[in-house]
Amino acid sequence: MINCNPETVSTDYDTSDKLYFEPLTVEDVLSIYEKEKPEGVVVQFGGQTPLNLAADLEKAGVRILGTPPSTIDLAEDRDRFRRIIERLGIPEPESGMASTLGEAIEIAARIGYPLMVRPSYVLGGRAMEKVHDEEMLREYVAKAVEISPERPILIDRFLDDAIEAEADAIADGTDAFVPAVMEHIELAGVHSGDSACVIPPVSISRRHIDTIEEYTRKIAIEFGVVGLINIQYAIANDTVFILEANPRASRTVPLVSKVCNIPMARLATQVMLGKKLCDLSLARRPIPYFGVKEAVFPFNMFPEVDPLLGPEMRSTGEVLGMAKTYGEAFFKAQVAASQFLPLGGTVLITVSERDRPGALEAARRFTELGFSLVATEGMHMFLAKSGIPSSHILKLHEGRPNIVDAIKNGEIQLIVNTPVGKMSVHDDSYIRKAAIKYQVPHITTTAAAIAAAKGISAVLQGRGDVRSLQQYHAMIDR
Repeated sequence: MINCNPETVSTDYDTSDKLYFEPLTVEDVLSIYEKEKPEGVVVQFGGQTPLNLAADLEKAGVRILGTPPSTIDLAEDRDRFRRIIERLGIPEPESGMASTLGEAIEIAARIGYPLMVRPSYVLGGRAMEKVHDEEMLREYVAKAVEISPERPILIDRFLDDAIEAEADAIADGTDAFVPAVMEHIELAGVHSGDSACVIPPVSISRRHIDTIEEYTRKIAIEFGVVGLINIQYAIANDTVFILEANPRASRTVPLVSKVCNIPMARLATQVMLGKKLCDLSLARRPIPYFGVKEAVFPFNMFPEVDPLLGPEMRSTGEVLGMAKTYGEAFFKAQVAASQFLPLGGTVLITVSERDRPGALEAARRFTELGFSLVATEGMHMFLAKSGIPSSHILKLHEGRPNIVDAIKNGEIQLIVNTPVGKMSVHDDSYIRKAAIKYQVPHITTTAAAIAAAKGISAVLQGRGDVRSLQQYHAMIDR
């Protein structure tokens, strides 16, 4: 194993026969290749960096095991990728590639705002942004990126209020196996590495799950993938859209493996070394419990950074909670990520206007659980109209005592705050920063607020049993 990332498993010298703690560059990999003379090199298990080396390694005579570099490049080349997806009849958000600011403005006018823009070949959603108008687009191109015919920017229509989902599959070039579909708890627009997700899905219809599985198999076979592939989807207006395909192991592979009791990395390696899926006797079995992945963030180390989630990845790790119910699994995942949800007390709700309907369900659930609610003026009036009692609290610029005073004095046990966005005159990042400074759990999406309420409810009802992974797996086999 060659590794340049000091995390525990890959630096554990007991895991592999030999560990090289070296930079992942073509030169370093080639010098190790010449010394070790292996049968071939696997580039699928290291994220984007090894994929970017694959073509150069192949040119230098290295045998790449599994998916060929030509397929890797095909998935990255949005134009060729789009043509294949069209041919397969799979819906995709309208998009375009721009090599100049003029082209970008033209594409934006054709597609319509909001847009998702990013450079091609990015790591972790870096420099990826949701753009609301032409002024923002001009700003993005000016500050962001080298934009050129070799390095165009990708512009996609942003699907508002879409549910995001993803699927990991093992493919052998002629067939593909999809062990599970994951539903993201945050709506589309949050980087998949930062989004909590649940297996099996809780709000996606069986019809859409079947569609996602069918599209995943079609794409894996069409692209000739040998090994692993991860595909991300968005469901909007009762349609499944493909967002992107990555012909490699994604960060969700260990989670799918643990929840479904299918050792995906081992199986994918066997396929890369020549086995066929039909030799592995794989079968999809219904999962009688829930697994929730939650991302772990380093925000407490950076008190001045706004802990807002968006298309650029900010998490530094992830955890998994498993339980018989979705709510309880979500609660366990929060505890594992050091976000200790309260079982009573006061919840502050301050959300943007467009998030109010979603926040209403969360508010109703918290009230039923015996929590008191405090809300800023707009939300306070909205709740009152819906018959939900809350106390009014002042924003920072409205006087004192205000939100920050209440957080500082320990009067608030949980914060639900979705950003008001660039349309607002007053920035509300001070609420999220205060939450981190005074260690009050905070939630920045209404979907997660509803999940948190379900989790608290499950724990208050006396659930919260601890089982081993083996006990959960035994339930699948019954």
